[in-house]
Amino acid sequence: MKIMQKFIYHKGILTLVIGALLNSCSDSHFEDINKDPNRPENVTTTTVLLSAEKQVIDNIRNENSSLRGSQLFAQYYSQNIYSDQSRYDIPRSYSDTYWSNAYKALNNLNEIIKLNTDPATKSIAAAGTAGSNANQIAVARILKAYAFQNLTDVFGNIPYQSYGNQDPEFQALQQEPENLSPAYASQQKIYLDILNELKAAGDTLAKYKTATTFGNYDVIYKGKNDLWAKFANSLRLRIATRIRKQLPAESKTHFDDALAKGVFTSNADNAVFKYQSLAPNEAPLYRATVTANRKDFAVSHIIINVLKGELGTVKVQDPRLPIYATKNAAGNYTGQPYGLPVAAAGLLTATDVSLPGAAVNAANYGEVLQEYAEVAFLISEYKNWDQQEYINGVTASLQKWGVAQADITIYLAALPKADKANVLNQKYLALYTQGDEAWAEIRRTGYPTFLVKPGDIVWSRTVDGKTTDYKFQPLFGEGVPQRLYYPPKEQSVNLANYQNAVKAQGNDDITTALWWNK
Repeated sequence: MKIMQKFIYHKGILTLVIGALLNSCSDSHFEDINKDPNRPENVTTTTVLLSAEKQVIDNIRNENSSLRGSQLFAQYYSQNIYSDQSRYDIPRSYSDTYWSNAYKALNNLNEIIKLNTDPATKSIAAAGTAGSNANQIAVARILKAYAFQNLTDVFGNIPYQSYGNQDPEFQALQQEPENLSPAYASQQKIYLDILNELKAAGDTLAKYKTATTFGNYDVIYKGKNDLWAKFANSLRLRIATRIRKQLPAESKTHFDDALAKGVFTSNADNAVFKYQSLAPNEAPLYRATVTANRKDFAVSHIIINVLKGELGTVKVQDPRLPIYATKNAAGNYTGQPYGLPVAAAGLLTATDVSLPGAAVNAANYGEVLQEYAEVAFLISEYKNWDQQEYINGVTASLQKWGVAQADITIYLAALPKADKANVLNQKYLALYTQGDEAWAEIRRTGYPTFLVKPGDIVWSRTVDGKTTDYKFQPLFGEGVPQRLYYPPKEQSVNLANYQNAVKAQGNDDITTALWWNK
């Protein structure tokens, strides 16, 4: 499978790092960047890490898989010209791009591990400010776990690579000899191994909390080992929760262990990749809307109505409304009706509806990998919908977006008590912009229940006294997609393993539920 080849020394990859270092690194680092990238001995693990971080986040939040995929599936956004993706007509080419770019990033992360374990390169890899071999490997393992978790949540069974597990199904990134037709591992095995990877990596970094790894080349945490350890444990809460229905004992073991070892406790712990205001390093949404001058994605009527207090259980205006969305030309917050038929989708123009807010659509937006609000909601769920953790999660989300304390107090006073619906509704609101995780939670829980369903009237339009009701009718499936199609090229370059995966998992279509959701 060609995506499994080495990408690390290609000139096109290393050029990504130049702009990203403008504001975060000293001039001395540019000597490393300007060395010949075609000579492997001149490539440092620090520049590989920076490139890989950007690749991972760029891919998860790219226009096709995020803006035209998970953000629509979560009904945060709605299309106001072409509405096919809103109604789940998903081009298979979207999968090709997401899949290929994910494995490019994973190959880079795996290269960091290789350079830090190979006796011929490990001393060079640990030179300067990069950090110890063990700590570099631990950070790479955490990012690999994060990337693989997102990848399997999109497709299900996938080719997988583990650091410490020599299972024959865990050799997707093998390079010597190059693995061109890797087997697909089951999602159950992947999830369990990811939990073990995060535990091992987090434990390693916790031993050296005051040390730094990769320094300012690490955009997410600026090399702080203690925060990487917290991130590893917090991701375990997410993943353990995802598998609780299928593997309750394993879920509880990891949840309890991660909680005891230390997870996020404030927004200062959030895992965020912050983009820059200068090309080519602007945030993905900015590139898709401002740079490309696209205005065909507006905030959906669902989330606008919830934030206005007109839908859901909170009956006051949410102070995140002017942050999440802009007013239309008439000075109102008006959501684009979700999933209109094509004939009606363009009847409302971009000036009639609310577009994403300025903070959300900023060039230097910080894309969230995971944040404290999510962690608090996970703990609330684990503790049978704990009230205080519920309040902690809502407060953290409001504070993250810069809401004034007076407005936070008013909003908290209007919250209904914690229960399954109320906690998950607030979690949904907090995950705005994190379409990948919101989509997964909708599949796992079935909440929020106020999302549009097939047959629902999404817009009533009156012209010359005649009212037309437009209903939501998916083009494929009966509701929110359960997964995306495998990339078409897998059938030509890795047919036998593709067929085995389909046989084990179910039909290669968007209605086949993933293992953790069966």
